[in-house]
Amino acid sequence: MSTVASVVDGTVQISESSQSTETSSGSSLDKEDFLLLLVTQMQYQDPLSPTDNTEYVAQLAQFSELEQMQNLNSTATNSVAYSLVGKEVIVQQTSSTGTVSEVQGTVDYVTISNGTAYVVIDGEQYDYDDIVQVFDDSYLASLYMPSVTSQSVEYNHQDPQDVEVSGIDLGSEGYEASGFSVVLLDSDNNMTAIDSSYLSYSSGTLTIDREALSDLAAGTYNIAFVFDDANSTVDYNSVTLTVTGIIEE
Repeated sequence: MSTVASVVDGTVQISESSQSTETSSGSSLDKEDFLLLLVTQMQYQDPLSPTDNTEYVAQLAQFSELEQMQNLNSTATNSVAYSLVGKEVIVQQTSSTGTVSEVQGTVDYVTISNGTAYVVIDGEQYDYDDIVQVFDDSYLASLYMPSVTSQSVEYNHQDPQDVEVSGIDLGSEGYEASGFSVVLLDSDNNMTAIDSSYLSYSSGTLTIDREALSDLAAGTYNIAFVFDDANSTVDYNSVTLTVTGIIEE
């Protein structure tokens, strides 16, 4: 398409093909359009009161500086976008009806189209500007790694019962464990491993057979969980076991 500038009733207009756009605060002009406006302004200036050449040079310098800043900003944005490859992000989009939708996933790759950066998640392309959250790798791992809900449990020698520990999450998204071992820590951090034959696990709840606790002296213990995930996660602060009563001979 060719760009043409003309003057109508003292107003400079730009037309591209058959579409015309008057210069205004809402116009989007590039360097070529600016130079065309500058030449048109010089062509139609009052010959009896011509504009000083230094003013034209100043206008061109200001526009060049602005263009360089825009190019620098675009380069910086694209560099940041490329750094998101492999990162977990949340993209938030608003439809024409005002409905807001969110997509969470890992950025597979980044593409640049007409100066705009796009991220590709699970084969779908999203505008870089629609990214509202980026997850740090360590923070992301902490969300998916095995964990145990904080709680206190009791065992009484005078009324021995199996002990149940609930809220055990084996992890997910590649950080999961297939199992764990259990160790008791006393106040002096002495360790006593509980044989797996005394342990049973189902749907997030661990049951410790009463026989495994029958020889424990009264006191407070921490139940430590040693998971077999890739990070060998250990949780020894979440569960406290209080043992009361006297061991029967």
